[in-house]
Amino acid sequence: MTTKAGNLARLRGSLRGARIAPLAYFTVAQWREDAQRCLSQIASSLGDGPLIVRSSCRREDGAGASHAGEFLSLLNVSPADLPQSIDQVITSYGTPEAEDEVLVQPMLQDVQRAGVVFSHDPNTCAPYIVANWSEGGDTGYVTGGYGGRTWQGAALSPYGPPDEIAGVVPLIRELQGLFGEVPLDCEFAVTREAGNDVLWLLQVRPLHLARTSESPEAQARRLALIAEKVERGMREHPFLMGRRTVYGVMPDWNPGEIIGIRPKPLSLSLYRDLVTDAIWAYQRNNYGYRNLRSFPLMPHFFGLPYVDVRLSFNSFVPADLDDTLAARLVDYYIDRLLAEPELHDKVEFEIVFSCYTLDFPQRVQRLAEAGFRENEQALLAHSLRRLTNGIVHPETGLWKTDAAKLETLNRRREVLLGSGLDTLARIYWLLEDAKRYGTLPFAGLARAGFVAVQMLRSLLAVGVFTQADYDAFMGGLTTVSGQLGHDMASLERDVFLAKYGHLRPGTYDILSPRYDEAPELYFDWANKPPAPAHRPAFVPSEQQATYTEALLREHGLHCSAQELFSFIRSGIELRELAKFHFTRNLSDALSLAAAYAEQHGISREDMAYCHIGALQELHIAAADPAEVLMRSIEQGKAQYQETLRVALPPVILNPESVWAFELGKTEPNFITQKQVTAPVSDCDAGSDLKGRIVCIPNADPGFDWLFSHAIAGLITAWGGVNSHMAIRAGELGLPAVIGCGEASYRHWAQARRLRLDCAARRVEVLA
Repeated sequence: MTTKAGNLARLRGSLRGARIAPLAYFTVAQWREDAQRCLSQIASSLGDGPLIVRSSCRREDGAGASHAGEFLSLLNVSPADLPQSIDQVITSYGTPEAEDEVLVQPMLQDVQRAGVVFSHDPNTCAPYIVANWSEGGDTGYVTGGYGGRTWQGAALSPYGPPDEIAGVVPLIRELQGLFGEVPLDCEFAVTREAGNDVLWLLQVRPLHLARTSESPEAQARRLALIAEKVERGMREHPFLMGRRTVYGVMPDWNPGEIIGIRPKPLSLSLYRDLVTDAIWAYQRNNYGYRNLRSFPLMPHFFGLPYVDVRLSFNSFVPADLDDTLAARLVDYYIDRLLAEPELHDKVEFEIVFSCYTLDFPQRVQRLAEAGFRENEQALLAHSLRRLTNGIVHPETGLWKTDAAKLETLNRRREVLLGSGLDTLARIYWLLEDAKRYGTLPFAGLARAGFVAVQMLRSLLAVGVFTQADYDAFMGGLTTVSGQLGHDMASLERDVFLAKYGHLRPGTYDILSPRYDEAPELYFDWANKPPAPAHRPAFVPSEQQATYTEALLREHGLHCSAQELFSFIRSGIELRELAKFHFTRNLSDALSLAAAYAEQHGISREDMAYCHIGALQELHIAAADPAEVLMRSIEQGKAQYQETLRVALPPVILNPESVWAFELGKTEPNFITQKQVTAPVSDCDAGSDLKGRIVCIPNADPGFDWLFSHAIAGLITAWGGVNSHMAIRAGELGLPAVIGCGEASYRHWAQARRLRLDCAARRVEVLA
């Protein structure tokens, strides 16, 4: 391959899959020696219509680096403005070489859509064809980084792209054949001529990958196994309601938010062991929902974790509800998600009826529109009312018992760590206690927290609270995370770390340093921030309390207004407290595991690939520790190499979407009603974050250290409306965009400056 101009000139006239516009090009040396001759060449080749003057610098499309988008191209240039425009393009090269070129072509007319298509996925380096395009005539919209639609398909996928870009797959395959199967990056446009779409190739260059790609055949073998697993999972099950299922990274226990979409084997196996294999269903059944025990919630596809949404939806049905109605509800929930997959991170607020709220009569109209009869709606209301009363009761509420278990967890941890038990026994019992006295009550308190937030939202929906009241209520909460900011300002370093040192940004990740393992990485001890302003607890007015009392009686909920307000506050706060306590057990176990591995010559980096079952086996059996661990690590590394090569959609709707999918629109969760304009930063712990909008991949509580840096705003790729960071941002009054999805996150994280307008639900790239 040569330059942009050279590649197009070589292909023009011989390419079958697309047209190439007429072109004229010349070197910098030729322009400087005889500009008039170059202008005459353009006039005779391209006529006098509007032109595009494009960069064709040799550095732009070389074999070693792309420099794509680094140099200037100018649109709609008139012949009179050509000399000045050509000089501008050459100036953008910096110090141009004599052989650098300038390319001039006529502007395309009646452009319907334009974009880019890759032969390989730059993230996985696997042979996925990835097309990103926008509707309309702006050929620079996508290439300039402004989003658009994205479709991705495996090289040997039997399913093609949408009709609007149907020609790009044959085009990229033809180009790969011509250029020797090297990875390619192409720009294209589609125009309309005589009522038909015409595909144009605007550019082709090498696509530079971080590692060598696998073959399309190897990819196809793996995807066939995933598609087969998905197809089996979507069949009817004799012990489950619902005709089929859907898989998602964000519903329910949202692995995309907690461990990420490609966790290493230790993180994945820990999350399964502590939560999703059994604990999730055990606690939900305790709270009055259907019994889903023995059903693992989170299958994984070559290491990519997903929630089986049919299981989740079954587990939100009250245990006393008739099977026939329960089955109809689950099918309705799944149909809603199939119709609106962008709700995958909001299923409990937008799709599922998991508790009774003060706006239930309004919300239940969705079921009426779906054909549920009045008596069926009444049966559901009765079951949910009874279940909700059991959760929120001021004296016998289940959350109170769960909150008491946290004291047992802390007491047993101190006894355990002070005992003479060996390291393996300590790891084993830290994790066993984390399940029994940590994640089990946390699952219950998280349920109470969800009910609390839904109750709070219902007070807004029925007019008891205004949006300002809602924000003030959230801002007046007292959580562990909120206390961290105050303690950072007031406590001595050692005292602070003794309290918060177990936290780490990746809660389940052994490679993520704890606060007390690398305190200088997270905090500037020489320049402590001032304590956050105290925000008093919101106190509802007498009129609001009276109105709430009347609504509670009307709806048959057995608590007073003050007891409801107290439950809402406690439910949200205790959820965060439970997470804080059980993660101490988990974090201590990870540190002990790293130290144990080091004793046997195994690095922390290698241990990230070890399955937690290897450590559990070593606790039970007499075996060679290094041999057992290395066997698991080698298997984990092999598995993770496959994990890195797989790309799947956030919601798997059917087996076909394993092979090819379009990334759907994700509706982010905007927190507060505020606006902020600020520079953008990622979450590198060593950088200056003050006054910046910070981008982090997920809403893990271990990122609470960010709030000690007076950040201006927050964006996360994954996270729900009730996630830790959503609660935390609301408490601080911090403008935040939680769970914007992978595509928007990449786009916004790459910007230099953003404007967040949470009230208008808009994010604007300023630079």
